[in-house]
Amino acid sequence: MASYNVAIVGATGMVGQKMAQVLEERQFPYTNLKMLASSRSAGSTVKVGNREHTVEELSPEAFEGVDFAFFSAGGDISEQFAPEAAKKGAVVIDNSSAFRMHDDVPLVVPEVNPGAVKKHRGIIANPNCSTIQMVVVLQALHQEAGIERVVVSTYQAVSGAGKEAMDELEDQSKAYLEGQEVKAEYIPHKGAARNYQIAYNVVPQLDVFDEDGYTKEEMKMIKETRKIMELPELRVTATTVRGPIFNGHSESVNIEFTRDITPERAREVLSGVPGVVIQDDPSQLIYPMPIHADGYDEIFVGRIRKDRSTDKALNLWIVSDNLRKGAATNSVQIAELLV
Repeated sequence: MASYNVAIVGATGMVGQKMAQVLEERQFPYTNLKMLASSRSAGSTVKVGNREHTVEELSPEAFEGVDFAFFSAGGDISEQFAPEAAKKGAVVIDNSSAFRMHDDVPLVVPEVNPGAVKKHRGIIANPNCSTIQMVVVLQALHQEAGIERVVVSTYQAVSGAGKEAMDELEDQSKAYLEGQEVKAEYIPHKGAARNYQIAYNVVPQLDVFDEDGYTKEEMKMIKETRKIMELPELRVTATTVRGPIFNGHSESVNIEFTRDITPERAREVLSGVPGVVIQDDPSQLIYPMPIHADGYDEIFVGRIRKDRSTDKALNLWIVSDNLRKGAATNSVQIAELLV
């Protein structure tokens, strides 16, 4: 088997480190692994498997000889350096939103549209974490019964906002229980006009608002779902919410179909989808929860039931580890398609 030179941009961040871990776990065939980050992190070390890797400063020259470059350092960095990496012959798999809606950049979830990778011109986009776990389920059900409309509400973990947000949730929880002042800096996002406590709270805002009251996160889910499924007219609406959960995103999804489909048939269809696990036994109080999805690559689905308010519709509940399948694992799976 061929072996490849791999670089990870944003190697000291949570997703970057998770990418390195997943590469090891899935035994991706690499010879050399470059860990790239800002000048602040250059010279530090990151352990991958049993080996210590010295972090190098990100620069265009760092991509010489690189076959695959995994980016997870934010949209500005991707816009600046991803084209440079591609010019030097690397296939860029970008976890930011920088290129997702570009017509000439494939947006790929391997269980849904693996063939799209063949259209790449050096850059492949990894979708939003909430979109990934939803479209795997939607695609299978669409092939079975045809989807007319999707209404999704998310319950998203603070890991999606970074390590600082996770630390803040822990600090706030301790302060709140001890009756001390609760400090907030990272939710809804750092630098927001107002920041809110996330411990023992939910905040109905991820990213910034547009002129008609949707957030950028909600519009990502809408637009990305249409692009991945190749259904540009699909009716999708989303409400994205941040909750006091360390890791693992949950989604309540209502789906209207063109043809009738029973909950039993939906379970049967989804149980045959690679990477999907059905946890759906109300009699035994079995259903997906983020605490049980943490650390796993699978997408967990439960609470599958008829929508009693209308015909040809189902409600269901989807949970997945947003750092793994929602980011790192999906990125590595994309590279595996090309290998």
